[in-house]
Amino acid sequence: MASDDIAQLADALSKTHVGDGDLSYKGLGLKLDNAESVEELVREIELYKDLRALRLEGNTLGVEAAQAIAKALKSKDQLQRCYWSDMFTGRLRSEIPIALRSLGSAIMSAGARLTELDLSDNAFGPDGVKGIEQLLRSPSCHTLRELRLNNCGMGIGGGKILAEALTECHKESSALGAPLRLRVFVAGRNRLENEGASALAKAFKFIGSLEEVHMPQNGINYSGVVALALAMQHNPELRVLNLNDNTFSKRGTLAMAQALRVLRNIQVINFGDCLVRSEGAIALAAVLTEGLPILKELNLSFGEITEAAALVVAQAVVDKPHMEKVDLNGNCLGEEGCEALREAMENMDKGDMLASLSDDEGEPDEEEEDDDDDDDDDDASDECNEDHEDDYEIVKENGVTRKEDSPTKPQCSVEESDPNKAADIFLKIASLYNEEPENKAAVLEGKLYILWGKNPNQWMSELSIWRICSVFQGEGKMKKVPLVSGQLLCLEHAVQQDYFSLHHVSLLHTFVSNEALKSCSSARERLHSALEKTCNNQH
Repeated sequence: MASDDIAQLADALSKTHVGDGDLSYKGLGLKLDNAESVEELVREIELYKDLRALRLEGNTLGVEAAQAIAKALKSKDQLQRCYWSDMFTGRLRSEIPIALRSLGSAIMSAGARLTELDLSDNAFGPDGVKGIEQLLRSPSCHTLRELRLNNCGMGIGGGKILAEALTECHKESSALGAPLRLRVFVAGRNRLENEGASALAKAFKFIGSLEEVHMPQNGINYSGVVALALAMQHNPELRVLNLNDNTFSKRGTLAMAQALRVLRNIQVINFGDCLVRSEGAIALAAVLTEGLPILKELNLSFGEITEAAALVVAQAVVDKPHMEKVDLNGNCLGEEGCEALREAMENMDKGDMLASLSDDEGEPDEEEEDDDDDDDDDDASDECNEDHEDDYEIVKENGVTRKEDSPTKPQCSVEESDPNKAADIFLKIASLYNEEPENKAAVLEGKLYILWGKNPNQWMSELSIWRICSVFQGEGKMKKVPLVSGQLLCLEHAVQQDYFSLHHVSLLHTFVSNEALKSCSSARERLHSALEKTCNNQH
């Protein structure tokens, strides 16, 4: 080794941080190619009696250098934390697994019990995962609490190998009476896609102890998101969920909303740039209203969310005492929608909570909202079901009338999961309404009661209410229909009934001042008055 290289290494090592069991060479930019180049470093490791943490990030290790360091680590049974990110810059891809196996074997030989392992920013691909596979399966990782593999290019194959290793680790540790209790998992920017994410989801189900999951920018679509959503339900202590820049679409978002219903400890949700869209935002807002009591941050940016849905989200966060930030930037609110959202947050004294809206995409054109391959079931077709005809008998004060006496109405069944059909049926019922006593009774006490009053949990939801209002506005894929006063007057009646919850009243109240309702100003005023009265009676 040249004298000037030795001098440079000595100078770098003089900046080494030593203390509290932590030996750090972080960010020194050392080019460590062979055993000679790490002589001083190895000596320091050997002399450090109770080494608990070794920081090598920001340097570059060749195979020989790694093997020399590994030799020194074989006697370090107290080692717990390995911070080895960005450690192979400029190295051949084929070198990295060899170096990792050497280091892992040394840890296993020493009988060390790791709690943290960080190998982020090492572009080692699937072969790199093979380099740490045996370490992850070994007793040295039975105590692992944090695993960070961000930006490693693992791909689908690496994700599967990692999932199998973690599953085996949990299985073996459980057999010994001390199951793996992994808390933090970080694997962003790894091209895991659906197969890799689904494989990891299976491992997460077994582990059940996750508190933070960070998997942004992995090319995961709805099937992978659904798998992760199911897995998250098995991790009740989850606090942070970051899936930014994957593609949820409708099915993925609804599955994730369902998972969040049982997760009471969530503090940070990052679904930015995930194409949750308006319907997904409404579903998430419903979960916010019902649960997530200690949520602090919600990121739904760049999700093709429209004004109406954004306002529903704003309404949902108002009663969250720990809420600090709501990010709805980069959506499709339009200039007026951005102003309406800011005003709504200010009126609720939550203006400081709202992130910037500087990158709003503007109101969407009707053609812009393309269907995903999993969103082809959104049409509101009118498939009639004769088996449900009896559900539409019209009840009057003097008993049951014959169906022929009532206003004509298609007999359609509604599935709980299809808010489009529930909204469509309401609009058809309400369009028949007028102030004639017989018609009024038939529609309000008959058809409307049967639709909402008999089974409110099945047919009434945030999504169906939002769909009704979206039709009035012509938002997204919902074709705008001519507004008739009967629709608003039916809502006026419904909001005063026991089956119409206060939350749904608040949700509807958000839409009443919309420009789209001006054509029926009298009916709108009656509805607004009923909403105000209902809200006041509840407080």
